[in-house]
Amino acid sequence: MSLSAGILLICFQKPPTDGVAVCFIAFAIGNGLYACWITQRIGFCSKILIKSLEPVSKFPDLNQPTYWMLGVGFLWMSLLILAVIGALNFYFPPLIIILLVLSLAWTAEVMRNVANMTVSMVISLYYLRGMQSNTQFCFQRALSKNLGSACLGALFVPAIEALRIVARALNLLKGEDEFMFSCAHCCLKVMECIFRYGNGWAFIQIAVYGKGFVRASQDIWELFERQEMEPIVDSDITSSICFLTGVCSGSICVVIVAAWTARGHQSFTATISLLTFLIGYLNVGLFSYSIIHFMHMNYVINLLIL
Repeated sequence: MSLSAGILLICFQKPPTDGVAVCFIAFAIGNGLYACWITQRIGFCSKILIKSLEPVSKFPDLNQPTYWMLGVGFLWMSLLILAVIGALNFYFPPLIIILLVLSLAWTAEVMRNVANMTVSMVISLYYLRGMQSNTQFCFQRALSKNLGSACLGALFVPAIEALRIVARALNLLKGEDEFMFSCAHCCLKVMECIFRYGNGWAFIQIAVYGKGFVRASQDIWELFERQEMEPIVDSDITSSICFLTGVCSGSICVVIVAAWTARGHQSFTATISLLTFLIGYLNVGLFSYSIIHFMHMNYVINLLIL
């Protein structure tokens, strides 16, 4: 879908849309290469994913917190769209729009973390104690006691994980050049050290044990190290599946909106396409990450604990 969106935007033959189209096409090419690279891990990931989703049938209301977060997110995004329109009357519209988009991304991350911690608490109690806890109670706890950790994690985890991916990519592309090898190795070690103090796996221990964000990140990584599970954790592709699902949704939104703006608002096609892509990605990504990815993470961690 990202390739289709890129081709459609190129057809407008305008510099802004061409720039956005190049990004979509480059991502589509990279996505194809990534799919070839992870082919050997698909079978293992499928088995783990199927196994981790088994408890869902025992909790019919498990998705309700995610639906609430999606509803709130939709309302917040609607207000943000109005704010973007109003930002055009400010002295520096691009700066205001960038700040609004960053605010939207952070808010969506907070809502996703709240839904994640709700799912984590329900499923972890099922694995550890064999009990079916009240989803509503877990949701209220995530919105109260654990909200600070959700906000802090939303601020740092996406940036840390993105930089870690970049560092790992540089480490793979270092080649035989000694300088590149040293730089890539240094960057990777620095990001590995930072990753110990802030990672997405921490939200499970935050939900279950009520730990702080930094402490939970340290404890969960120490658990992986004791069990020598770092290679398996690093080879996890469920997060990539959720990410690509969101990208696909965003690309569909771009195709629809670009076709609509082509009729009479071509000067805004690039801006509106980027905004709708972000909205489509965040809406679908919120649901997929909350259920699929964190069910998988809970299964792996509780296996280690048990």
